[in-house]
Amino acid sequence: MKKVIIMLLSVGVLVAFQKVEDKKVYICSSVASTKYHFKKNCRGLSQCKATIKESTEKKVRRYGRLLCKWEKKALKKK
Repeated sequence: MKKVIIMLLSVGVLVAFQKVEDKKVYICSSVASTKYHFKKNCRGLSQCKATIKESTEKKVRRYGRLLCKWEKKALKKK
């Protein structure tokens, strides 16, 4: 029983200090763009006249970008 507890604690410590990777997202680099997308071929990105850039969800949310309405619909269906 002692070995099981020690093993569970060690696994817990390893998981607690594991770096969580931020989700990659795509944005239109236009000044007027306010949304971010999970897929590079998202319907919302098809209107982008500027370049499409890859970033992290954490970073784009910090700058006030919101999730695209097409991506929201896809998440709700799941």
